[in-house]
Amino acid sequence: MTIAQRMYALIFSAFVGLVGLALLAAFQMQRVFTAADYVSVNVVPSIISLNKVITDFGNVRAATWQLLAVRDPAVRNDLDKAREASYRKAVDEMQRYETKYVSDDKDRQQLQADRRAVDAYKVLSDKIVGLALQGKEEEAGASMLASRQVVVDLVAALQSHNQYNVDIASRSADEATRLLARARWEAMFIALLVIVVVAAQGLLTTRRLVKSLLEAGTIAETVAAGDLRVHIEVTSRDEIGKLLQALKNMNDGLVRIVGQVRQGTETITSATAEIAEGNMDLSARTESQASSLEETAASMEELYSTVKHSNDNARQANQLAQSASALAIKGGEVVSQVVETMSGINASSREIARIIGTIDSIAFQTNILALNAAVEAARAGEQGRGFAVVATEVRNLAHRSAAAAKEIKLLIDDSVSKVAAGSRLVDEAGATMSEVVVGINRVHDIVAEISSASNEQLAGIGQVNEAVVAMDTATQQNAALVEEAAAAAKALQDQTVKLNEVVNVFKLDALPPSPSLPPARLAKAAPRAPAAPPARRPALTLVPAAGGKSQPAEEWVTF
Repeated sequence: MTIAQRMYALIFSAFVGLVGLALLAAFQMQRVFTAADYVSVNVVPSIISLNKVITDFGNVRAATWQLLAVRDPAVRNDLDKAREASYRKAVDEMQRYETKYVSDDKDRQQLQADRRAVDAYKVLSDKIVGLALQGKEEEAGASMLASRQVVVDLVAALQSHNQYNVDIASRSADEATRLLARARWEAMFIALLVIVVVAAQGLLTTRRLVKSLLEAGTIAETVAAGDLRVHIEVTSRDEIGKLLQALKNMNDGLVRIVGQVRQGTETITSATAEIAEGNMDLSARTESQASSLEETAASMEELYSTVKHSNDNARQANQLAQSASALAIKGGEVVSQVVETMSGINASSREIARIIGTIDSIAFQTNILALNAAVEAARAGEQGRGFAVVATEVRNLAHRSAAAAKEIKLLIDDSVSKVAAGSRLVDEAGATMSEVVVGINRVHDIVAEISSASNEQLAGIGQVNEAVVAMDTATQQNAALVEEAAAAAKALQDQTVKLNEVVNVFKLDALPPSPSLPPARLAKAAPRAPAAPPARRPALTLVPAAGGKSQPAEEWVTF
């Protein structure tokens, strides 16, 4: 039975009790009124009617006595008429009494006795009047005296009948008093019964309602404190049962959501840690690459000076032919190394672009996870508002990471194109150096060609030098971007740790099964072998000096 049904039953019980009490009161009041009204409607008129009969009987007797006392025939005739009229009135009154006021058989019997007594006296009165009218006053007087006992019996019958009506009035009053007392006790009993029933129903309903509300409040406080291990048992189908079922569904949903978020934050924490580690390694390698490019630029500067010096000394080709040949051979080797280095740089730049794409993918996945967490937090309502704020911050960080990754990717793509251009220039420089070598071998035959080849060599080395300087600038920019990416990854890792701490506030019995998450782990970067910084090469003289080389391309690894 629901609470509303219990309340309706309570109201209905009170209503039925009050209606029953009102009906009982009305019934008893009607009985009391009937008993009391019977006195005024029947008993009192009966007594009045009997008193009229007594009065009329007295008038008959008085007229009889007067008729005996007078001698005037006219007066006697008038007195006789008055006697007859009084008798008729007495008979009519008794007839009316029988029609309207007879209460029971005893009352009817007494009325009949009264009528017989009146009729008996009428017979004596007629006899006395007849003797008097015949002039037999003495016989009439004797008969009058002889009728004394009849008069006494008549008066006694009428008084007895009158007393019987008084007794009826007394009994009616007693009955009214008894009915009133009974009505009072019955009303008190029914009122007490209604109060007991309504109070019992109200107490039971209130106790159940308060107990259920206290239980629901305790459950809500426990869940609000972060303890999701509470066991909610629904034992009824009323409004409180529906409330407990809603709390149970909410708690189960929170357990499922918090478990999934906790697993997601652990995965994100692991992934961001690896991203941060990879970015730190990438930063170190980029710095190493920048150092290598700087050394290469220095070498190219020195090579440029050497080639220029060779061009200046081309006029002395005969004396310096052997030296120029050796220098050209050395220059070819350096260019070959530059070609190899540029190839390694090109491969590394493409690998960096692939890594930045991976970072962008991870940021996109993180954004999706944060979006899902925000949606689930929104479904949780007020209890998930704090988590929704954290999920929003994670999404913002993911957007920032994605934007940074896109910028890095654009810069890397630009660097790759520039490295490709540098590679082509280096290839051209290699071809030029090959021609220089061939020209030096033919120096004894064609000194003029040596001067022309030296000029071409000088121009090619200048282009290579410009390309290396541009590549060094791009590499420095890449290093700065990688440092920014590392800082962003570190910030994302810190935010993920904070999110994990927030989620760990909730206490769960066991993590619920969650849908599989896309892999977010990266291949761990292979440890980079420490490379000795390349020694700066001395300025070239007539004979090229063996300078330090840039770091080989094999030193770069994929991570």
